[in-house]
Amino acid sequence: MSGAGSAVEEFHPGSGDPTPASTWLALSGCPITDDILEWPPDLFALTEVILDHSQAYRFMLSPPADAVWPPDGFADWATAVEEAGRDWAGWVEDRNAPAPELLGVQWRIFRDQVDTPVEHLADGRDWQVCEALLTLHAIADEACAGLGIPLGRSNGTGCLYRARGRELLARTGSLARINPHVLRVLPKVRTSPNGTALGSFSRYACVHRPGAQVRWSKIPARHRGTDPQAEYANLLLLPWPLRVRESDFHPVEGSVRRLTNEPFGYFEFAPAERLDFDLVDRTLLAAREEVASVDVVVFPESAVDQGDIADLEALLDRHGVAMLLAGVRQRATQNGPLPANWVHIGVNPLLEKGSPPADSTRSEWFHVRQNKHHRWSLDSEQIYQYHLGGALHPHIRWWEAMKVPRRVVQFVEFGEELTLVCLVCEDLSQHDDVSEVIRSVGPTLVITPLLDGPQLASRWAARYASVLADDPGSAVATLSAYGMVQRCRPQGFAPSPVVGLWKDPVRGIREVPLEAGAHGVLMTICGERTTRRTADSRKPIDNAIHYFDVAVHQIHATATGSAAQPDLPPSADPPDLEVEELTVLTGWAQAVAEAVAYAPDSAAAVLADARPGAPWRTALHIAEPSPRLTDAVDVMAGFVLAEPSDGRSLTLDGLIAAVGENRPGEGKLAGLARRVLRSTLEQRGSQLAREAHHHR
Repeated sequence: MSGAGSAVEEFHPGSGDPTPASTWLALSGCPITDDILEWPPDLFALTEVILDHSQAYRFMLSPPADAVWPPDGFADWATAVEEAGRDWAGWVEDRNAPAPELLGVQWRIFRDQVDTPVEHLADGRDWQVCEALLTLHAIADEACAGLGIPLGRSNGTGCLYRARGRELLARTGSLARINPHVLRVLPKVRTSPNGTALGSFSRYACVHRPGAQVRWSKIPARHRGTDPQAEYANLLLLPWPLRVRESDFHPVEGSVRRLTNEPFGYFEFAPAERLDFDLVDRTLLAAREEVASVDVVVFPESAVDQGDIADLEALLDRHGVAMLLAGVRQRATQNGPLPANWVHIGVNPLLEKGSPPADSTRSEWFHVRQNKHHRWSLDSEQIYQYHLGGALHPHIRWWEAMKVPRRVVQFVEFGEELTLVCLVCEDLSQHDDVSEVIRSVGPTLVITPLLDGPQLASRWAARYASVLADDPGSAVATLSAYGMVQRCRPQGFAPSPVVGLWKDPVRGIREVPLEAGAHGVLMTICGERTTRRTADSRKPIDNAIHYFDVAVHQIHATATGSAAQPDLPPSADPPDLEVEELTVLTGWAQAVAEAVAYAPDSAAAVLADARPGAPWRTALHIAEPSPRLTDAVDVMAGFVLAEPSDGRSLTLDGLIAAVGENRPGEGKLAGLARRVLRSTLEQRGSQLAREAHHHR
């Protein structure tokens, strides 16, 4: 668990040995009562804290004398905890039936001994309590399945509970009812298959003590259809600026301090040339000649001026691009605050890879901002290496003139079960609470825009990418500006054209060069099922996904740009929903898709739970949905609750057909709600098709 042990009650002579009860009370402010069973992530947090503090999780690998693991009192411990977790998820939303027997038995053993010294658990002295604690941890983890990315192989049980958990995550940054400023429970995307730390003993949830704040967004952009083979993305890497001049770096006036023997100052990277939109257009045209569609356009750190984002997204609209990842720079102002440095994540509101060009009623893209947290520091070695001595004196340590923001990690979940994190340059190399939460969650893909030298397998970025590729098993991509790569000429070394790096745990490492005369690199990545494991003796299950690179093409811009440009408004209309509202809507659409696929009679109850006035929000202390979010839920309800035209019962395929295309006179919010529902239905259809293929 990330940082939990440091927050528990300290031992003072005369205060008595810490116990599970005192440890939990000191951390959460709450006693250990039966109320914890009302919400599985709370029990997961409790068991994780006590296991971390006692290190009793090691007994799953090396039991004490005269004990065995898994416990020998079960015919099949792994199946028993999986079934208990699944049944518990159903009990949370419908308590007319009793809670799972295994949960109740193990809970009573633990609850009745919460005043046992933690030290007794640490040395395995009270093995029955240790056994109960370890089993409760596994049951709670299983009950957290699907609270993040929806999983296949459902029977519809717990559908409402999972939708409520997703909304709680969107609103608070945690799955638990505990104050997120004290403790967060987050979805786990990947678990390292090789680790033996506490994080290796869960596969659906993890616990993190802030430190860093967390935002979890769901933006269901994906390819149309239900074919699992459509889980791929074409990324156009634009390693710009293609030329970086020494004059693009300059000291911030009056910033040099000589108060010590180690003088320092602030510098700014401010290219004189603005983004060449015509070259972007022509490069996109060339890329679209190579592949059917460009799904994502990626720029390095500080490649795009803040004022160019809106025009850039309008241009990408014309080419049907679904997403933009761009390093953004602000210009310093005299006597003003320091500028910010961040990755801009923009997603086309059509939510469709390979979408048609925008029409004249274009909406503003959805925006997520991942700030850079650590400043770049240029020492004399780097100044000589990048040949910047004429602009920045080599005997002064130069710090990037950048506002240092509060640390926030943005996890963005897309419609093809891909969870993305962006880290800006130095943030990749730091071992801090941001890196800890990323390793705990295990995102599918980490993209790092840089302003750096060549992305060689022997340099620092590759080393840190390898750490994440090994544990937790994320794919990692880096991209630097070709102009900066060419400036990196250490004495005795020739310039290198390697602008990017891809590392994944399946195919290993790939250096990505920009060949002479090329303007960009087109990379295709592909998703495939992979195995989710834990170290606690549960059975492996193939319900995770990993991405790997399958093709790379050099792109040379066409000689001429687009022959005819559509008439677009000078500015887009504001988004119909904020990203947090879109996330909540997507979570409920995922629940609708699960219900329609496995328990159609429960779809109406799901939609009723999504609307204002449902009592569960009061119990979880979260706000009611806004009027426009309510309107979007009502749009979904209009499709789901309508009588099928053929008189048959509600089916997944029938509903996909009903929401498939635009409707005459459809408003913008209604169109967005329909596309969100379509995306989640097709994602569920893709999971069903994959399951059918798996069982042939």
